[in-house]
Amino acid sequence: MLSTFKVLILDDHALCCEHTRSLLMEAGIVDTHIACNARDALQMLRDGGFHLVITDLKMPDMDGLQFINELSQRGLHPMLVISSSCSRRLMNSVSLMAKESGFSVIGMFQKPFGADHVQVLASQLRSLRAYERKSAPGIKERPIFAKAHLIQALEEKTIQAWFQPKKSLLTGHTVGVEALARWNDRQFGFMMPGSFMSAIRFHGLDHALLVRMMEDAMSAHLAWRSAGHVVPVSVNLPIPLLDDIGLPDELHGMAARCGIAAENITFELLEDQAVGIPANYYMCASRLRLKGFGLAQDDYGRGYSSMYSLISTPFTELKIDRAFVAGAAGDEVRTAALTSSVQLGRQLGLTVTAEGVETTQDLELLRSIGCDCVQGYLLSAAVPASEFALMLASEPRHQGNPT
Repeated sequence: MLSTFKVLILDDHALCCEHTRSLLMEAGIVDTHIACNARDALQMLRDGGFHLVITDLKMPDMDGLQFINELSQRGLHPMLVISSSCSRRLMNSVSLMAKESGFSVIGMFQKPFGADHVQVLASQLRSLRAYERKSAPGIKERPIFAKAHLIQALEEKTIQAWFQPKKSLLTGHTVGVEALARWNDRQFGFMMPGSFMSAIRFHGLDHALLVRMMEDAMSAHLAWRSAGHVVPVSVNLPIPLLDDIGLPDELHGMAARCGIAAENITFELLEDQAVGIPANYYMCASRLRLKGFGLAQDDYGRGYSSMYSLISTPFTELKIDRAFVAGAAGDEVRTAALTSSVQLGRQLGLTVTAEGVETTQDLELLRSIGCDCVQGYLLSAAVPASEFALMLASEPRHQGNPT
């Protein structure tokens, strides 16, 4: 499975490149290539469809940040791993820069690159290959989608919900699931949200996508319920849609027609845009809670999320952004921010969920600071509803702590 990934290692020290390559090959990642300067790496990436680049930051001529920026300018977006002797705070900043430029950063590792890093990387790659295969890794530019193309995809349900479990750190049980959009397009293949969400927003199709995700989430919930598993579902809700004061009634009507109690649906407020009409926002958020829906502040610590929003909106759950979670066990600054966020959420009486859990070290840190629930690749990537049903069926009735 790992042998199908094509990997480029970029480091100005040839010995570091060879060491990393040796570790990857021992783990079964055999299609590995080396570049000792960024310009050679850019040429190699232009000529061949690499899935992943492992890059240093401190390099002469063109540093790692300039390299990542140049990749983006050329429309090349392989997955990235940052391996550097720079501080974790600097690596965090570079990771955010890369993510804002459209890259999937699947690891940040302090040099020297070691076997434990390879283990984490291999685990993520296995999950990607098993659950989130991209059928066209050689595409060099993000496709631009016409509105009619997106509407057709929504109507034909080629944009659909996949489901990522949320597990309790106290019991290890699956206590909920988040619906995440995936698109399997005839022309462009399998796509993650980063490839099409900006087009959804540009064409004003946020509401249509919300309805599509609700349909899939409710259908899956009913199927799991019929098999004896009552699993609450979470659906992402963009903040601008709360300008429509009729939205709570519409969503409640959808749930009622399916025979699903509002208490089994949580809306995760995506605060990557500012509130449009504050009065409407508070009215809609409050009416959603009056009708029994849960409300989660998503991606806490990023975008427009704030402490004021946290205390002024009737949230039931706080979801801490993966930017604070991934790698926190080896980063004093992230640990401090994470601990503070968990304590705040618990003091406000909220369920606290950490997203982006990728290592057992981060999982144990979250357990030690009193976090309630976790999501992330360590536990499971998002999977289709049918696969999630199999996961539920195989879950022991009295399962221990997640590992």
